[in-house]
Amino acid sequence: MRITCVGGGPAGLYFALLAKQADPRREVVVVERNRPDDTFGFGVVFSDATLDGLADADRPSYDAIRSSLAHWDELHAHFGGRVLVSRGHGFSGLSRRKLLAILGDRARELGVVLRFEEEVTDPAEAVAESDLVVAADGVNSQIRERFADRFGPRIDVRPNRFVWLGTTFPFDAFTFYFEENRHGLFRVHAYRYEPERSTFIVECREETFRRAGLDRAGEDETIAYFEELFAEKLQGHRLLKNRSVWRSFPTVHNERWSAGNVVLLGDAAHTAHFSIGSGTKLALEDAIALVDSLQRHRGVPEALAAYEAERKPKVLALQRAAQVSLLWFENTERYMALDPVEFMFSLLTRSLRVTHEGLKARDPAFVREIDAHVARKAEAQAGARLLAGDATPPPPMFTPFRLRSLVLENRVVVSPMCQYSAEDGQIDDWHLVHLGSRALGGAGLVITEMTDVSAEARITPGCAGLYRIDHVEGWRRVVDFVHARSRAKIGVQLAHAGRKGATKLLWEGMDVPLERGAWPLLSASAIPYLAESQVPKAMDRGDMDQVTSDFVQAARRADEAGFDLIELHCAHGYLLASFISPLTNRRDDAYGGPIENRMRYPLEVFDAVRAAWPAEKPMSVRISATDWAPGGLTTDDLIALSTMLREHGADIIHVSAGQTDPSSKPEHGRLFQTPLSELVRLEASVPTITVGNIQSYADVNSIVAAGRADLCALARAHLYDPYWTRHAAAEQGFDIDWPPQYRSVERYTLRMR
Repeated sequence: MRITCVGGGPAGLYFALLAKQADPRREVVVVERNRPDDTFGFGVVFSDATLDGLADADRPSYDAIRSSLAHWDELHAHFGGRVLVSRGHGFSGLSRRKLLAILGDRARELGVVLRFEEEVTDPAEAVAESDLVVAADGVNSQIRERFADRFGPRIDVRPNRFVWLGTTFPFDAFTFYFEENRHGLFRVHAYRYEPERSTFIVECREETFRRAGLDRAGEDETIAYFEELFAEKLQGHRLLKNRSVWRSFPTVHNERWSAGNVVLLGDAAHTAHFSIGSGTKLALEDAIALVDSLQRHRGVPEALAAYEAERKPKVLALQRAAQVSLLWFENTERYMALDPVEFMFSLLTRSLRVTHEGLKARDPAFVREIDAHVARKAEAQAGARLLAGDATPPPPMFTPFRLRSLVLENRVVVSPMCQYSAEDGQIDDWHLVHLGSRALGGAGLVITEMTDVSAEARITPGCAGLYRIDHVEGWRRVVDFVHARSRAKIGVQLAHAGRKGATKLLWEGMDVPLERGAWPLLSASAIPYLAESQVPKAMDRGDMDQVTSDFVQAARRADEAGFDLIELHCAHGYLLASFISPLTNRRDDAYGGPIENRMRYPLEVFDAVRAAWPAEKPMSVRISATDWAPGGLTTDDLIALSTMLREHGADIIHVSAGQTDPSSKPEHGRLFQTPLSELVRLEASVPTITVGNIQSYADVNSIVAAGRADLCALARAHLYDPYWTRHAAAEQGFDIDWPPQYRSVERYTLRMR
């Protein structure tokens, strides 16, 4: 087999040596346009886990890499005049030139042909002459662009600017500087890769870059600017240049990684932001996976298909984490008002892959400090006593939280989950057991399913309601049980389905219109949800007044039933949400156009409900923070509408996303909506509930401790395990009193096998 590898960086060289090692009969050629030691940047970072993988793949190159590493265990953040320290982070730095030399020497030793300072002038010719062409030619891949119609590349160029510098200062930890001057905030990522050499990456926003005149600066002027800014920290050491030009980070995705006998590797296939140090790691792991696939499959097409199928999901997961980390650094200004300890925890957990529990294993002293910080804040906010003497602070999820006169015992919320089991809005024993068991399960707050304010407001004939006086007794039975038998509080989510109403039960066909018995629909504009859906009527003033009255009557009935909180549903494309999103609001009157107009009717309803609801009881509002569709809500819209809700008296905002338009493309993943909650909480200065694929108590602790939300709502976790909160407490050694009827379980250890 003849293999041509285009690109002599770490990805290309490592693949080439592994491919030759696996089968010495292969003819493996590496073609690189630059000289052997030409490289952008200074050092690369490896985690201990990555190094273990390299040891298994090729021991000689691993041994050479290992002997050249600068290792560190600590992470330092210079913030607000303090140096914040966290320990237990096993990482190593290595010179990029040294890495290239090690891989190049090993490739030659195995018989790989290395051809430097040579261009691939005709990619099609290289493809025709080779059994396999590996495009390892970097982020600006010539091969990828030549066959772009086959690979389907998407490149997202990010707004921040960064420059890759070096320094003679020997950092003894992975170090972050957050330094402000008259031009703005500069972030520095720095680490040592040789005894007397370190990488020094400077990042800032575009406006800071321009205010500082760095858009007109050459390499020497850039170095002079930052040697002055960081003079005290550099202690007389110099900054170094190596093609140190300002860049914007490109996030690279490809629909397909292979086409015929051509395959993408490393940065040509994907990129992940340098803030998680993953570019070279991903490239080397790609090489290992591709060679392994070639060994397991006889034909090249089969091997490339298997490589992509196995490797791509892992890369996408890391890219999602890198994207969240990237956004943290793009918006670091947002976090500068945080307490230093909270800032440090937010920094450490920014990718959402590092959790409170993971940090506890690495650095228990720091986690105890952040737990004590969260407890002190909760004591002040809720008026509770949590810390006494040297007592161990509770896990963040088990600190109380106050909303007006309502004090929640912990930060766990049972998310609203439609059961589609009511009869003309009337709930029955199913709802009592469903909600009651989850209240017994230890959550601080239980919120009912979407509860409709009129018969015409229902999604399906099985939806719950509060539109008749006889509905009150059914709900009072549930509320009384929760109050009498648990320490949980209970809220009701009031809603109107709008254009998404009059559909079949979930298990009969989600969003499928009723064939018989449908009722007329309302919306901001006469736009059906699906092509086959009923066309809703665009609401006129009379419709608005009637629906507002329905919400007010439902709120009064909720108070009669004894609910502790009302949540107004303004999300997921339902009636009130249809006014908020520009995708569903095409009105040309006072209720359409800019976000201030689009919020006019939802705020009218909110104000009317707030006036009817007792002043001492809190109100939540659920919103869709993004539509995940072109032309939908913008970030500016989100901050504006959240600020308006706060100013009108919303006590907390339940931040969800999507479900506005069926053509939307959600960006799912673990904790996928939490960054939106954090955005609302910090930019609109309002408490938030976050929801969306929260999977563990470690997630809840991490979210609360980092200030990404005040409460965490879990849905499927509570469907699977009504006692999720109690089990989370037991796992952490935190005592929650069981009901006396279940007291014997306190001495029970569960074994499933």
